[in-house]
Amino acid sequence: MDFTPRQLVRNVFRFGSGEFLARIFSVAVVVLLGHLYGVVFVGVYGLGTTVIQYLMPVIDFGLKHVGARLMARFPHSAAEIMRRVQRRRLLMASATIPFVLLYAALAHLPFALKLFLFVFSSIGALYAFSLDWAAWGREQLLLAGSVKAIIPACLLVAMLIAAARDHLLSWLVLGNLVGFLAQGCFFAWWWRRHLASLGDQDQGVAEIAEALEWRRTSIMGIAWMSNLAFSTIDMLMLGVLSNPEQVGLYSAAYRILNQVLLAYYVLTGALYPQLARQDAAERRRMLRPRIFLSLIFAGSALALLLIVFRAPILSIVFGRAFLVATPLLLCLACAIPLDFLVSYLNTAYIAWSMERSVLICAIIAAGVNVVLNAATIPRYGALAAAVNTVISYMVYLAALTLSSRTVLRAS
Repeated sequence: MDFTPRQLVRNVFRFGSGEFLARIFSVAVVVLLGHLYGVVFVGVYGLGTTVIQYLMPVIDFGLKHVGARLMARFPHSAAEIMRRVQRRRLLMASATIPFVLLYAALAHLPFALKLFLFVFSSIGALYAFSLDWAAWGREQLLLAGSVKAIIPACLLVAMLIAAARDHLLSWLVLGNLVGFLAQGCFFAWWWRRHLASLGDQDQGVAEIAEALEWRRTSIMGIAWMSNLAFSTIDMLMLGVLSNPEQVGLYSAAYRILNQVLLAYYVLTGALYPQLARQDAAERRRMLRPRIFLSLIFAGSALALLLIVFRAPILSIVFGRAFLVATPLLLCLACAIPLDFLVSYLNTAYIAWSMERSVLICAIIAAGVNVVLNAATIPRYGALAAAVNTVISYMVYLAALTLSSRTVLRAS
């Protein structure tokens, strides 16, 4: 491998500092919502942020990972990569709004909350102007991480203003809009400042054009969408098949799970540019059993802590009204060691241009999750979604493990 443990730690710190700050702001918003406004508003806000989560991979549709990989491999053609990628992202963003409107209309919510859900989520289309993928591929990890804190910081400020002046939904919409605009402007400033130093030497232009063809990037896009559906479709299905209270309880439990996994996601994200440059021998070394055993041990330790302290965590963070979500958090905690393995393999396979393998595995896991949710959520609500998440993780991990044979057989 072409990086040392010291370099890895430094990259993790650079990439994770902004991500950590962003998570603090995001959690603060949800905590205030839970304590001041209750379960329903946490649920509606959770639906809005989940829809935005889906807009991002639709806008990217494979371009984030492919573009970052190309930036890492052909740094002197950064300007050409930028032109091709951003043109496609803007076109995809324009196609997302009708789908947001459709989901808002289908959501089991009063009209005022449907309107908020549509407007709040539609602002996420401004993600098309973000250049986080370019900073990530260029290993500008401090930049790529720190800019993530802009949007949640603006939402937190809006939340504090709303707490003093009322009109909560309007302030949240405004905070989201200001955050996305500020993020886009910051990246535009960074790109103009560094464009001259990046150069434009037409290095690997033919390979760049081939890698960015629709048939190539669409595989990555569908794979990433399937991966997202596998992990978060339960929130969207709860919004349509259940009620806002169930959505709010599940959102609270799932947000705690995500905060526990923060450091690990930062690690895999920081590894991606390095993994993209590995040869066949280095890839095989990344699949050694002792690496997987270490991941299982670390994930199990975190899961045990979360299981033991689930009730006080929910009570302190969101309020006693959310204590009924303790069974949900118990189920979701069981997915932590599985997530450690799945996230590691996903990141590695994508960096190694194994989009087709990830696509097949993600479609299988997402399909299982959707079928189970459709059959059980109407009767059992959020608890069914939590149990189905763990089952889907098991299916996903099994499929990814079988796909590892491709790497191990490579010469």
